[in-house]
Amino acid sequence: MSNPDNELKPLKLSCTETDCGNDLHCFQRSKKLAKANQSGKCRECGADLIDWPRVHRRDSLDAPYLVKAFQFEWIRHRYWHIPLTEYAINYARRKGRRLLREAVRRQIESAVGKPNHPRQGRQTSWETNPKATAVHFAQHATASCCRKCVEEWHAIPVDVDLTTEQLDYLTELAMRYVVERIPDLGTEPVSVPRRSASRALNSGSPAPNRLQYAS
Repeated sequence: MSNPDNELKPLKLSCTETDCGNDLHCFQRSKKLAKANQSGKCRECGADLIDWPRVHRRDSLDAPYLVKAFQFEWIRHRYWHIPLTEYAINYARRKGRRLLREAVRRQIESAVGKPNHPRQGRQTSWETNPKATAVHFAQHATASCCRKCVEEWHAIPVDVDLTTEQLDYLTELAMRYVVERIPDLGTEPVSVPRRSASRALNSGSPAPNRLQYAS
């Protein structure tokens, strides 16, 4: 019988986690940086690595740079590299790219389309949730998981409704993530036998090496 004391505890995830020694930072402005009227630097070590005016243009054609920039932040890098669960992958396969795009758009609008959400800051499931879908993984990876992250990375104030253009842009980024992580995802839905979410949680695709993108 296994000893509960020796079992791995679920990882407590946070958008403010850092590992600066491995070039994994957090660019969410701390109270100290806000008081000094500074932004864009790592809240832990002060690293200034992102071309924020370029990122904040929200240019879909410049997405390769943004994907590269995301991976300087601990939480984004994690979601670009951890294995997707079987549950998350099967969710995407059952929809195919065509229907998944519609689901991504609906989920992003529901989670961050309005300034206020009943579970603000907790409205997007972490991968530790057995029912976290590929959409949830994509939201964390592309900073459309909560309004603070949307403001940080996409320069959209937390107190306004997102426009159709902004929602379309965030949807495009999330779909880019899904296609990158599930490259053989077909256009149309496929039938996938259902398993319980708990059984599928720890079964996923191998994590790729750190991705390289042209700047």
